[in-house]
Amino acid sequence: MAAARDATPRTDLAPGRDRRAARAWSLRRAGAPHFLLLALLIAAPARAQQEPDTTFDTRVTRPALAERAPRLLFDEAHHEFHRTAGRYRPFADLARHDGWRVTPNAVPLDSAVLEGSALLVIANALGHEDMDRPEASQAAFTPMEVRAVEAWVRRGGSLLLIADHAPMGDAARSLGEAFGVGMHAAYTADSGRTEDSRKTILHFRPGKGLHASHPIVAGRDSTERVRHVVAFTGQSLAGPPGATSVLELSAQAEDLLVRLGESIDRVPAEKRRSAAGRSQGLAFEHGRGRVVVMGEAAMFTAQVAGRGRSPMGMNVPGNDDRQFALNVLRWLGRAL
Repeated sequence: MAAARDATPRTDLAPGRDRRAARAWSLRRAGAPHFLLLALLIAAPARAQQEPDTTFDTRVTRPALAERAPRLLFDEAHHEFHRTAGRYRPFADLARHDGWRVTPNAVPLDSAVLEGSALLVIANALGHEDMDRPEASQAAFTPMEVRAVEAWVRRGGSLLLIADHAPMGDAARSLGEAFGVGMHAAYTADSGRTEDSRKTILHFRPGKGLHASHPIVAGRDSTERVRHVVAFTGQSLAGPPGATSVLELSAQAEDLLVRLGESIDRVPAEKRRSAAGRSQGLAFEHGRGRVVVMGEAAMFTAQVAGRGRSPMGMNVPGNDDRQFALNVLRWLGRAL
């Protein structure tokens, strides 16, 4: 974790490694023994080395929503792995440059909190702040919150619900079910959508799972058409009747029933489940509102990961994930 300049550890960036580092920092301030600090930091998993790519260009040449400037409420009250000042900073900046007024939310969701917003974004909510804990897979939202969000969308609001592989799919399951969306909450591999040896890095193109005629793919004109979306390890989804699978999995798709941190290279048959024809991206109307549910989160931001600070997301050369994110926001904002 990069050293912070202020006196407060950055906990918005960090289940796993970063939260352990924050705890170690607090213990150091309290005079904890050196061996305890070292143990905390050594135990931190490498997966949380993901950081926002601050060099990624989020400027928008033709903003779609600047004249209306609708409010985008970005939820940060449910232990989200992605937040506007952390890994989803590029997404938040991209939305602002397209005309949205991005407002982080730090309180439970109800009708009063949602009032005045055009779009609610939830990105990888968790049942506990530490992704390593079993409680992380518990429901992130109370039944009252689920009812409030569903009613708000039915009355005309828009929802972008992003729920990645385990444990995020489990944590968001109850909210997805309120809209008729089924989440397998596993790790999805699809040999019919891969283009190299990485079985969970999925490529969607016209004729290969990308729904070419939906406005999210078509954009406002040919310059905004999406031709290649890359997903970076997620879960599979099933939608309600009438939903469009914008990113459809192939007949070879499988859900790998492994826990966080387990290998996905040699998964036994009893821990594999068919995900044939399921989806990693759904779009549909719900009452007077609109909903997009995504089974993968990195495609909506720009990150660097690992010791080599490899790009992951919109910043990977050769994909249209940046335009895809803009088109999703515009469809939900009724600008497509």
